[in-house]
Parts: sequence; C-alpha cells; structure tokens
Amino acid sequence: MESIVGSKSQKRAIRNYRNRLQKRGIARFEVLGLDGDRDLIRSLARRLAEDGPDASRLRAAVTQTISGEPPRKGGILAALRRSPLVGSDIAPVRQFETGRKVEL
Repeated sequence: MESIVGSKSQKRAIRNYRNRLQKRGIARFEVLGLDGDRDLIRSLARRLAEDGPDASRLRAAVTQTISGEPPRKGGILAALRRSPLVGSDIAPVRQFETGRKVEL
C-alpha cells in the first residue's frame, strides 16, 4: 500500500509540524458534523486553542450545556477573582457616622 504523502521531505515536514503542535499542547483530531456547522466548529476550536479567559468561559458554557447540569455556585466570586483590581491594594475608606437619635 502506497503512502498518501510521497517524499521523505514531506513526511519530515509533517512530523516536524506535529511535534511543534505537541510542544504547544495542541492536538490535531478529526470530528464529524453537519456541513453547515463547519465554520462554527472551526471558530470554536480556534477560540479554545487560544486558551485565554474567553476560552475558559466558552469551555465552561459548552461543558455545562452538554452535561445538562445546573450552573455551579460561586460564579460571582470567580468573576471578582478575575478582576484586574485583584492585588492592587486598594483600601476604600468609609467615614464612621454615629447615626441619629430615635425616640421610642
């Protein structure tokens, strides 16, 4: 059986390309889907490969949708921890007021 990729240089180029992907932590795989979903799947894969905050949110949303589980608690806390103000040592100062007198 003859190989699809013919020459040694082509085989070496493919092997090097796959090694570079592996070093970046990216795997190459094939999925089956509707032809109309091709662009959606590609854009989803591209976003997930970036591995930033958008990818984390997208990964969580897709996982939750597929699993059918209700959303986990602590979403607000996680959002606050992702805030750019974390670690900026801002100390808000609030004036103390004694309040007002109330007659009972």
